[in-house]
Amino acid sequence: MMIRFFLFIVLIVLVSCNQRSRKQDEENFDISLGEKNEQFSLSGEYDSLVSLNTKYYRQANQMGYEEGKALTYVNLAKLNISLGNFQKSEVLFGKAKNVLENSQNNLHKAIFYTAYGRFNFELSKTDKAFENYNKALNNIYKSENSKLKDKLLFDIYIRLGVYFSLKKEYQKGLKFFQKAQKIDNTGYAECAIGDYVYYRYQDSAYKYIATAYHKTNISGKKDGIALYTNTMMGEWYFVDGQYDKAEEMLLQALEIDKKTRRVYAHYTKYIYNDLRMVYEKKGDKEKAYFYLNAYTNAIDKTNIAIFTTINKDMESFIDETKKDTKRHDKNVQWVILLSLVGFSVLGIYAWRIIDILRKKKEALKVETEKLKAKADDNKQDEILELARKNDPEFFNRFKESYPEFINKLLIINPSLEASELTFCAMLKLHFTSKEIASYTLIQHRTVQQKKYRIRKRLNIPTETDIYHFFDNLV
Repeated sequence: MMIRFFLFIVLIVLVSCNQRSRKQDEENFDISLGEKNEQFSLSGEYDSLVSLNTKYYRQANQMGYEEGKALTYVNLAKLNISLGNFQKSEVLFGKAKNVLENSQNNLHKAIFYTAYGRFNFELSKTDKAFENYNKALNNIYKSENSKLKDKLLFDIYIRLGVYFSLKKEYQKGLKFFQKAQKIDNTGYAECAIGDYVYYRYQDSAYKYIATAYHKTNISGKKDGIALYTNTMMGEWYFVDGQYDKAEEMLLQALEIDKKTRRVYAHYTKYIYNDLRMVYEKKGDKEKAYFYLNAYTNAIDKTNIAIFTTINKDMESFIDETKKDTKRHDKNVQWVILLSLVGFSVLGIYAWRIIDILRKKKEALKVETEKLKAKADDNKQDEILELARKNDPEFFNRFKESYPEFINKLLIINPSLEASELTFCAMLKLHFTSKEIASYTLIQHRTVQQKKYRIRKRLNIPTETDIYHFFDNLV
């Protein structure tokens, strides 16, 4: 009896030790993978990132550590977000979600929700992103202290700061940025504060951006953080009217971007747009036009990636409705069969069901068209509002909605300047001369002179109404 009891105690001890050992192995796996993944990500080493996560996936497989495999899915999903490959990201997130849905590890869940929040943010689903960031925060607060916890908290705080800042809730945004600032010393948080919270106030913005730039220079690294700080420094010099310094900083950013682009592919377009504006101010039309084209192409590439992912969502929904229709058709066939045997009542019922479905289908079609029209109206309203505010982003958003219009103008006269194209955009939107003068803070007479110049530049006959000409251009 005593021997059996002793063996039982030994067995419990061995199992307990084995469980502790396994838990330690899993923690070491998480920490090692997280640190190396961050290192390769910041330095833009695409091949190393893929190889690293492939290696750790195999290791997790050998360990029987399913949640470790899920972490590699999340890492590669994040990489694909940066590359604009949203479809691949969605597949990888789906695999990770299947593993982590019932996980008891709060840290793993926080990692997933933070990354999935960013995915939704890039697709402009900001409220969905916020929902995921909150889930991440709730899980991270419940998790045990670890090396990964602070790093993840920093990431969540930064993303919540960005969310509230874009919602114009600057105090809430600043609160989260300052929490991030206490955790990390790379300069990223200072840059984000200058970028999102204080950019409206030049002096305050400069203080934070300069601090971030100084920290980056001390580190000597040419990574994702250096890319951000150099770009922000260039943008600050541009706003301050120091165009030569702005050019210098942005070209430095572009050099870093060449090194990190395989991981931060989405960032390149912002530098192109900044350089385009700098060269416009410096009067270098050739370079301004070069970077305008580069920016437009990059935006188009991003939009195509986003639309492809959205279309996939729509196709899944449509497939589901088709399945429902097939199921219903089978039901109708059975009803008809039974009615032939003599159940005429069911035949009448089937007819009523079909009639109801037909009406629902028509109603859905009408609703779909209304939603599409509403979406187009919202987009148009946004463009009109940007024009009224004389916002620099107006022309970029206009080009996204009317790409063929700009292309046709440039076919007629390839030497049209960006300011002339912007003026044509306002005419295309049927703003009156008085409205254009008011919004752009110029005299009514100057608007008339611009109209006259545009007529000459586009060879518009005197007898042709200029608004009518632009209406018929596309």
